[in-house]
Amino acid sequence: MPRILLIKTSSLGDVVHNLPVVADIVAALPDVTIDWVVEEAFAGIPRLHPRVSRVLPVAVRRWRRALWHPAVWGEIRAFFGHLRDQSYDAVIDSQGLLKSAWIAGVARGVSHGLDRASSREPLGLFYDHRHPVPWGQHAVERNRQLAAQALGYTVSAPVQYGISAAAQTFAWLDNRRPHAVLLHATSADRKLWPEERWIALGQALAAQGISSVLPWGTAAEHERSLRLMQKIPQAVVPERLDIAALAALLAQARVVVGTDTGLTHLAGALGVPTVGIYCATDPAATGLYACARGVNLGGVGKAPVVGEVVAAVKSVIK
Repeated sequence: MPRILLIKTSSLGDVVHNLPVVADIVAALPDVTIDWVVEEAFAGIPRLHPRVSRVLPVAVRRWRRALWHPAVWGEIRAFFGHLRDQSYDAVIDSQGLLKSAWIAGVARGVSHGLDRASSREPLGLFYDHRHPVPWGQHAVERNRQLAAQALGYTVSAPVQYGISAAAQTFAWLDNRRPHAVLLHATSADRKLWPEERWIALGQALAAQGISSVLPWGTAAEHERSLRLMQKIPQAVVPERLDIAALAALLAQARVVVGTDTGLTHLAGALGVPTVGIYCATDPAATGLYACARGVNLGGVGKAPVVGEVVAAVKSVIK
């Protein structure tokens, strides 16, 4: 039985974009066992996939902030001990960064990564085999092509994310009304959609009998959620939710509207009606992709207006 290790550590959206690789590998190697190395904060994503056997959380982001601390070195040794207690027929690093190439080089197995022309960093010394994957494609397709070259199959099937979320009950959510999840937060200010537009959208949803849920992750995002809630009828600001709870919330939503952030991609991957709002990035490269009920709006310097978003919401939920 072949055993494959996937290395895609971060960020949340990038991890979601690597999920279709699992279905591709399973189609080519039905009896395969697949393990996955991922940053601890995003470990809940590969755990949503029934064909991912072992998830190995890594904490590079946290470790590098406290390398002087003995406990950190203990965690690092423990991680590499777990990593090396299993040998692999192939180790595929689709992250293409120094931190992930380092992990690929330590893992027990034949390692595969991007060649110099396909990667942002010169990583060839870390891999046994290097593969060309042209730029200018969506991230999902780049991941799929790298894995296909590493394992010797052809990518031909439609994209399958292959995940589902376990149902959860939220005491703070009124299940008598359908809800929308408004994902206003993102990793950079330039990607934010103006607050007044979120308010107008939330008011339009309320007029249709749809309440708005405003998740958050940081203190600043919590404050923004509270500001929006004050002006959106029937809006709710939940407690801080982990990945499993967020996935359940998204899966139960009537519609999800979000900026260029990983949770928006997660909603699309779960098959939820989803509208992606792009203000500073190109959705052709990293937008919602192959989502049956997903729509991308905007682009670099082209933030969509409220009417466009409302129309898109109507198109995906009808």
